[in-house]
Amino acid sequence: MSVQPGQHNISLQRRADYDLQLQFKDSAGTGIDLTGWTAYAQVWDRGRTTKYADFAVTYIDRATGQIKIALTDTQTAAFPDEAYYDVLLEDAAGLRNYYLEGIVYVSEGYTAP
Repeated sequence: MSVQPGQHNISLQRRADYDLQLQFKDSAGTGIDLTGWTAYAQVWDRGRTTKYADFAVTYIDRATGQIKIALTDTQTAAFPDEAYYDVLLEDAAGLRNYYLEGIVYVSEGYTAP
């Protein structure tokens, strides 16, 4: 099965934590059952020569296709002003498809504790 990944750009501040809750749905709008599936998400430069971070993935509700991806303040501290990310889902049979992709826009955070 071929999947056309959805597009979602992210805006975040450098040196700040970031998380995003996602729900993956089929063409009928029903949540995809992610039981037995594994989600991966990473942030890279445009040429995919430098990986900036792996998102931490939390499974909120596998049966309805809900996950959360998150980055720490330490990870976002090293981000350039623009990077690229995607979310890859691997089903129980080992088939992999990209379900989401986008640009990470990073603005400078000025306040520091």
